[in-house]
Amino acid sequence: MSAGVLRIFPPEMVVRRPHRMIERHIAVYRRQWLIVVSGFFEPLFYLLSMRAGLGSLVGAVSVGGKQVPYDAFVAPALMAASAMNGAIFDSTGNVLHRLKYARIYDAALATPMGPADVAMGEIGWALIRGQIYAIGFLVVMAALGLTNSWWCLMALPICALIGLCFASIGFAGTTFMRGWSDMDIVNTLMMPLFLFSATFFPIAAYGSWAWVVQISPLYHGVALVRAANEGVWSAGLLGHTLFLVVLSVAALVLAARRVDTLLRK
Repeated sequence: MSAGVLRIFPPEMVVRRPHRMIERHIAVYRRQWLIVVSGFFEPLFYLLSMRAGLGSLVGAVSVGGKQVPYDAFVAPALMAASAMNGAIFDSTGNVLHRLKYARIYDAALATPMGPADVAMGEIGWALIRGQIYAIGFLVVMAALGLTNSWWCLMALPICALIGLCFASIGFAGTTFMRGWSDMDIVNTLMMPLFLFSATFFPIAAYGSWAWVVQISPLYHGVALVRAANEGVWSAGLLGHTLFLVVLSVAALVLAARRVDTLLRK
């Protein structure tokens, strides 16, 4: 039965051993844990600055019809951004090094691993890194009294979806990079995504430019994490979820095909 199912898919899309790539990264980074968690601190410092200063000036903001303090409005968005950071940092610069310079993937394909195993393994590791950030951020939010419902625990699987989306996009995009200079493109795109995804302002504040914000994958993740933190659910959240799922699958398929093309030339 399994062999028959596998024949339906192209060979480069068959996933059998992605965990081997994750095991490799765990062995490499077990003594470099500070590198793994480094991207967690930028959103955390933003949150602390909002709580200490700006939050008292802005006042309450509406989330799903509920009025919440500004720091409680920003915190879930920064949690989503933290998951994005963890996923995108590992799936771009580190993948570029392994692909173009260390040639780790060439060695991996000399084993029974296939291109989809490499892609899924790398994306899985980036997702784990993003989830570590999300868990740490949720603990900080709880300690600061910014979790307003037990539904906030649902933010963790939501952040896993955010991490999967950005890890898939990051990996797929990295396969098109020619060298380290192309990493500037990632840095250039990350800052607008972080600032203009309804992270610090409600979507209504963008006026006629709101449709541009809605293109951002982070915006959809922010909307889901905010809803979870406040325990406010609506049918519109299904659209946010579907957007992230479709984008993740499309980027994952592209990543696997690109790895097969690059490594089997």
